[in-house]
Amino acid sequence: MTKPAHPIYNLHFALVCLSSLLFSASFNMLIPELPSYLSSLGGGEHKGLIIALFTLTAGISRPFSGRLTDTLGRVPVMAVGSIVCFVCGFLYPILGSVAGFLFLRLLHGFSTGFKPTATAAYVADIVPRERWGEALGFHGICFSTGLAIGPAIGSTIRLYFSLNTLFYTSSFLALMSIIILMNMKETLKVRQKFSLSILKISRKDIIAVEVLPAAIVTLLSYVAYGAILTVIPDWSQHLGIVNKGLFFMVFTIASLLIRFVAGKISDKYGRIYVINSGLVLLVIALVVIGYEKTAMGLLTGGVIYGVATGILSPALNAWTVDMSHPQYRGKAMATMYISLEAGIGLGALISGWFYQDVIGMVPYILYSTAVITILAIIYMMFRSKTPMKHQEDVLIEAEV
Repeated sequence: MTKPAHPIYNLHFALVCLSSLLFSASFNMLIPELPSYLSSLGGGEHKGLIIALFTLTAGISRPFSGRLTDTLGRVPVMAVGSIVCFVCGFLYPILGSVAGFLFLRLLHGFSTGFKPTATAAYVADIVPRERWGEALGFHGICFSTGLAIGPAIGSTIRLYFSLNTLFYTSSFLALMSIIILMNMKETLKVRQKFSLSILKISRKDIIAVEVLPAAIVTLLSYVAYGAILTVIPDWSQHLGIVNKGLFFMVFTIASLLIRFVAGKISDKYGRIYVINSGLVLLVIALVVIGYEKTAMGLLTGGVIYGVATGILSPALNAWTVDMSHPQYRGKAMATMYISLEAGIGLGALISGWFYQDVIGMVPYILYSTAVITILAIIYMMFRSKTPMKHQEDVLIEAEV
């Protein structure tokens, strides 16, 4: 008798997906308007720090969030991330100076340092191993929906209302995410009470060595995203696009349409095949965005970029979970996200340094990130052989 498929689309899964949607919309709706806001404060030369500082604290906090996820529980750590977003939205209007703004970008980064790490571990807890790719892909759809509607809503609010209204709306969405988390059941079976000793991090707590292949590819492929977050708002305006969130909406919608299928394909045929395909498309997208200097060319490149990231993200997440030890799943996901934040931060910092508000530098910045992505392809081709989890392997291991 055939064993019935595990019902992964249940209430717990729906709640974590909805919470992630609201969370991602909360912090990402600010992105298109922050470069011009910083310029209005007199800090235009620091645009590269908008993303770099955010990702710095996100990366620094990953080892702590991974350890806390594996000791205190998934839900409390997810809540910390949403609470940070809630608080920062109210502080942006108060700290209205360049120094205050940059401090808040540092503080705001703790949000993505905590919530995604615990969320990935939570999803892996409630979904059987043979459907990790599918589940993480669908969760990615919800997270990316927030990424898509966030910038579009943010720019629309800025067009018709004040910037403070935008900041307060960001806080409201984070609050909704917190309320949802309050109704979620904890999945960590053995939990510890909080103590300061839990926050003591040793070298072995920072990096999960077993997932380094996925971490390296993640780092190299996300340098481009840091550059895009930094220069595309100004590039969109230069090409005559009024709503600077339109590019982000287009590429995220494209990502949504491919993620669910990509996750299933990676479950069936393996992660390597899917990751390599995503990396090639990513290079093509970056070249198109840089070369086609029209609004239509930008949006076309955005579609290709969205498909590429929609293929890569669930496969890299699932590959990380494949190689992780179950009792250290939080640390494994933290390692992957450290690499992600490092890639985004480096991309933002380097592109901001080269950009310096000289719009003609944007294509060259994009071409450079395409070269870095090619390094990820070369690594995948020549790396030492790493065991991959195909559907057959997963089913055998599940039976054992």
